[in-house]
Amino acid sequence: MPIRCPLLAVSLTAFPLLAQSPAAAPPKPNVVFVMADDLGYGELGCFGQQKIQTPHIDSLARDGMRLTHHYSGSPVCAPSRCVLMTGKHPGHAAVRDNQEAKPEGQWPLPASETTIGEVLRDAGYSNGAFGKWGLGMFGTSGDPLQRGFARFYGYNCQRHAHTYWPSYLYDNATRITLANNPAIPGSGKLRAEEDPNDPKSYARFLGTDYAPDHIRDAAVAFLEQNKDRPFFLYYPATLPHLALHAPADATKAYLGKFAETPYTGANGYTPTPTPRATYAAMITRLDSEVGALLAKLDALGLADNTLVVFTSDNGATHSPVGGTDCDFFESCGPLRGRKGSMYEGGIRVPTIARWPGHIAKGSESARVTGFEDWMPTIAAICGATPPKNIDGIDFAPTLRGEAQPTRQFLYREFAGYGGWQALWVGDHKLIRKNLQKETFVTELYDLTHDEAEAKDLAQEMPQLVKKLERVLVREHQPSPTFPLKSIDPK
Repeated sequence: MPIRCPLLAVSLTAFPLLAQSPAAAPPKPNVVFVMADDLGYGELGCFGQQKIQTPHIDSLARDGMRLTHHYSGSPVCAPSRCVLMTGKHPGHAAVRDNQEAKPEGQWPLPASETTIGEVLRDAGYSNGAFGKWGLGMFGTSGDPLQRGFARFYGYNCQRHAHTYWPSYLYDNATRITLANNPAIPGSGKLRAEEDPNDPKSYARFLGTDYAPDHIRDAAVAFLEQNKDRPFFLYYPATLPHLALHAPADATKAYLGKFAETPYTGANGYTPTPTPRATYAAMITRLDSEVGALLAKLDALGLADNTLVVFTSDNGATHSPVGGTDCDFFESCGPLRGRKGSMYEGGIRVPTIARWPGHIAKGSESARVTGFEDWMPTIAAICGATPPKNIDGIDFAPTLRGEAQPTRQFLYREFAGYGGWQALWVGDHKLIRKNLQKETFVTELYDLTHDEAEAKDLAQEMPQLVKKLERVLVREHQPSPTFPLKSIDPK
């Protein structure tokens, strides 16, 4: 008589789906966010530059989207970083100008503010910051290691970053010694007895251990170390901010290509016999850093699952500060103004986003976007929850090529360089300047027909000026630390 196994028969027929595995959830996307320092709107090949080579960044534009009307958080370093980190426009942000803290560092980001690093950390991301921080020294409320980043490498202090041949950098909160002994200062002049046409006169302004190379290597190592988990790599590069420091292997590619007048240090920072070649070399060196990050993503098989963003913290600096010649390079393209200004050249920045399979190759968007928008946009892409009290608008639909409602306004203010406010609404832009004086100036421009801001329409359109001024009043929350004297309570 055959032996029957009824229990086994029941188990095989009653639970037919036990052998099937549920579909694995797709991995969370990684984010690499590269922010240049003082790179102008027109200083990349993909944004019209003709004299400086930027092949790796140009490849990002070919493979992704150019954002042609993207605005940094502020026209100078620290407040721009604050807007990016917190998702708040400058009328609500905590840091609204550069302000040093002694003996090293900047005025710290208050503990009350939530950073994008904290948002992504809470969503399971491994976060690293490599480059220039500028939002508070270690041990303060602005300490990057306490604001969502488990790894930091580079310069904490903006002034320290004025030299590319320092005697030390920070590995997390620990100083590590570089081979520049002594450090090359970020400022200096040729002595009276030094011949500006003799290369030997500049030898004391050249170092041996180029800090950006160490920062690049640390960032590439971070990618390797975090290849099996979702990561946010924040890369606030120091290039091409002054001083004009570049290693010989970078500068030689441009030697003899431009007419040169030696820079002796008369307008700040440090001398160089070839200021144009050095400046171009610094931008191409930045491009090579981006290339190293992209190559590592490719080698690890992570490129298709990584959103890569490239932008700048503000516009190009003023000529002839530090020996720069931004007019020669047409650094801000057709735009008026430079760093520190609320005219377009000071705050509209070249921006690119690449995310294969999500952002169309070779695409472009003229939607007005700003640094505060990255907090909600990256959070949405990464499945994270941003704070509710932010000003940024999620523009992930725009990146994906989808229709999105027109932005109601973009607001900016800046306590430095005389004091500024600016408001973008539709075709028009309202500017207030000299807000640290008793009497300020109001200007109105139609950017659709006057991108160079050459014709002030304030006197012709007083009703529109009054309408836009009401928005300025509404969006400005006075700051006792960074006041605008002519409009804030006495």
